Amino acid sequence: MEVIRARVLGYCMGVRRAVEMTARVSGGGAPAPVPDLRLASREGPCAGKIYTLGPLIHNPQVLAKLKSRGVEVLDETRLPGDLRGAVVIVRAHGVSPVLEAEVSLRGGRVVDATCPKVKASQNLARSLGRAGYRLFLGGEKQHGEIIGIRAYAGDCIVVASPEEAAEAAADLYRETAGKRPAVIKTALLGQTTLSPGEYRAIGEAIRPFFPDLRVEDTICEATRDRQEALMELCGQVDALIVAGGRASANTRRLLSMAQALGKPAWLVESAGDIPREIAACSVVGLSAGASTPDDVIDEIEGALLAMDR
Repeated sequence: MEVIRARVLGYCMGVRRAVEMTARVSGGGAPAPVPDLRLASREGPCAGKIYTLGPLIHNPQVLAKLKSRGVEVLDETRLPGDLRGAVVIVRAHGVSPVLEAEVSLRGGRVVDATCPKVKASQNLARSLGRAGYRLFLGGEKQHGEIIGIRAYAGDCIVVASPEEAAEAAADLYRETAGKRPAVIKTALLGQTTLSPGEYRAIGEAIRPFFPDLRVEDTICEATRDRQEALMELCGQVDALIVAGGRASANTRRLLSMAQALGKPAWLVESAGDIPREIAACSVVGLSAGASTPDDVIDEIEGALLAMDR
């Protein structure tokens, strides 16, 4: 069997940054300095409890390693009453500013590991909301990134597909048609892990109702790069493995893209998940989501190469 890796796969900048920040605080290594680290690097590892506010990233192996170092995941709906002496790390997907403030009020020190791309979307949502725009958010309503962004802009309309977007836009049009001004300001922001095609289709579904819709380019370049690399890879292989966590939206999207291109494809969290039937393939492609660490990719590739035909 030949295994061909996608030319771009695995950790994106935002995920690597969050993992390195957490490693620094938990004493799990001393990576190169990371910008915007609120907990001064000269303090070294934290001596008190260390938490992440929600799962740091969507990868089970990374979360297990952090847990083994004593890093606990806080339930965002049930914060401890007393966080004095604790460090609380904001996950890469970001959280509500109200939640961050609550951590501080309870005595916790906040380390913001929000991906800079997501932070830019949060700030943009806040500024557009203050400027009087009604915001459409393209993405998954229950995804951590979307939940966090919504908290920055108040009354946002979340749509996961062009069909949902058209229905929501029609509802808003009917709601505002008789009001002054007759034409309201609208804007669209997207979950950073959407595909450009999905995002474009959502915008096109809204425009018949709001022709002056302001569409902000919030799709992450890392997402585009991994999706484009996967499409290139599909033309070279018999089947495809996408390595990553099942909770990862961008990993699931890579799987869906491969399947839409007509390739047999599987999402694999670890080497133990590799399906036996793939052993019959001569050339197998290997892609990985943006939250998949290098050692997991290497392990899966080694297991594929070791399979008997």
